Amino acid sequence: MTNIFDPRDSRCKAPYGAVPCGTKITFTLRLPRTEGFSACRMLLFEEFADAYWEVSLSRAGEEEDRVLFSGSCDAPDQPELIWYGFRLRRENGEELWLGKNGFCQADELERWQQTVYDDTLSTPDWFGRGVTYQIFPDRFCRTEIPDPAGMTGDRVVHQRWEEGMEYLPDQRGEVRNRDFFGGNLAGVEEKLEYLRTLGVRTLYFCPVFESESNHRYNTGDYEKIDPMLGTEEDFRRLCERAHSMGMRVMLDGVFNHTGSNSRYFNANGEYPALGAAQSRESPYYPWYTFLYWPDRYDAWWGVKTLPAVNETHPDYINYIIEGENSIIRRWLRAGADAWRLDVADELPDEFIAKIRTVMMEEKADSFLLGEVWEDGSNKIAYDQRRRYLLGRETHGLMNYPFRVAALAYLQGGGAEDFMEAMETIRENYPPAAFYSGMNMLGTHDTPRILTLLGTSPGEPPADRAARAGYRMSAGERERGLQLLRAGAVLLYAFPGSPTVYYGDEAGMEGFEDPFNRGTFPWGREDRALQRHFALLGKLRNERVSMQSGHLRWLYAKGHVLAFAREEGVEATVAILNAGPETVEISIPWRTYLAIDVISGQQFVKVGDRLSIRVLGMDCMLLI
Repeated sequence: MTNIFDPRDSRCKAPYGAVPCGTKITFTLRLPRTEGFSACRMLLFEEFADAYWEVSLSRAGEEEDRVLFSGSCDAPDQPELIWYGFRLRRENGEELWLGKNGFCQADELERWQQTVYDDTLSTPDWFGRGVTYQIFPDRFCRTEIPDPAGMTGDRVVHQRWEEGMEYLPDQRGEVRNRDFFGGNLAGVEEKLEYLRTLGVRTLYFCPVFESESNHRYNTGDYEKIDPMLGTEEDFRRLCERAHSMGMRVMLDGVFNHTGSNSRYFNANGEYPALGAAQSRESPYYPWYTFLYWPDRYDAWWGVKTLPAVNETHPDYINYIIEGENSIIRRWLRAGADAWRLDVADELPDEFIAKIRTVMMEEKADSFLLGEVWEDGSNKIAYDQRRRYLLGRETHGLMNYPFRVAALAYLQGGGAEDFMEAMETIRENYPPAAFYSGMNMLGTHDTPRILTLLGTSPGEPPADRAARAGYRMSAGERERGLQLLRAGAVLLYAFPGSPTVYYGDEAGMEGFEDPFNRGTFPWGREDRALQRHFALLGKLRNERVSMQSGHLRWLYAKGHVLAFAREEGVEATVAILNAGPETVEISIPWRTYLAIDVISGQQFVKVGDRLSIRVLGMDCMLLI
């Protein structure tokens, strides 16, 4: 018994997907007449209110061989996550339950999800429209070889930009990430024109605040730009230059933990003021949770160099968020336009909501992004259902579900699976959040996309030294480049901000951290790949359909995927073939002519359709 209820079908549920608080929602079951159903009730459970209720669906006529049962309900007036299914009764008195898993018994019911969100707080639309470029500051560009004297930690500076990074444990068995290449803010400013040629509209920086490690996720001082990167004045000047070129700046906020070697914890005594590890009289002592002072304490995933903070402590909230000169306010005033929240799963909902409130007060069109690796609409973290996307916390999330689905498709999975994964996200997310996702194929936390696409699926070389020195063969690299060109079309054409991890557009390789964090290969880039990314960036900035157009699936079968982005009379169609064989497909088309802006090839429609031959491991972008 198929097509009884599909929440993505307007005949069965209206409106589509997530709805604002108080919205009237209509549900219709289309039951086979021959099955003799006489009554239907809808069973609903409100997650946060912990409330259960029922709605009766009344007989609403017939349609061909179907009997229609329909009913309506008002969404709650507060943000909520609702889980629902149906209980049906046949004329003979038999009861059945209907859920995502079909007809079943009551204890087997898999309920559908209905997201209810607060739409009274607007989401700035600039982030989802434009191209984002992620910069790992130490490895992007340097203007001079820095002298680490006087800086925190035992820093070592590579004299040659092309050297390999350190990856082996030190004599204490620790990987300390203390080797630096000296990339700096002046280097980023020097390359702004290059970034403009890529169509970049948002610069997303991994942490820039003082820290003894090259990744800077163990913050030493939130109030100070790391001296190896430059000064606050350098940051302000970079923001001004970026703004003058139509770019915005996103900072990485690491607020779940600090560094052990920081002005707040000060385990090494490098800072002049008393830290929590030095004295219980330190003003920072209440920020941390000590099991046995001073050397046993709560730390992020047990990593001793990352002592976890208590985000509910009023002094910490005041310092980071609410104070007149809080960290959130200070750097927005200095020129930042957005914050990305590191490990958002580990930040309390109230903490995130306070950040958004202060950001709106300080800079109304600033944007708040969260690092979440799963479907953020129904995420459970530490036994708590999270509220990231219910309208009062983040504006958008890092769209790791997009990356997972795209990578699976490009590595041989079905186009149908990619479509289904993305339709689940589109259905569950408020529209503004769906169109404001940070879509990416790679980040500083994942292996380089070219390496993943070029090497054989499965385990990488088991030996760490082998992975450090691994370079793809000519055949592997060509395969990776073909698939990456197609993946880039998918990335730039899909709703959300297409985000490029520095150097992916230049053909950088590398397995996991730190091998995915090499220095940008200035002068040794893959020029053809760069031109491909630059063309896509130009199109993204020129075509409103690629920025905000409605998504319509045209074809998803086997290795071939095609979808349209439509805004008014303008349409852009992405077509990908991730398999080795040429495939011919037919898609609807309105105008007489279609042009593939990648190859220049032209197609003439016959009737109201285009017949397209898509070569193996190839891609098209039709306008």
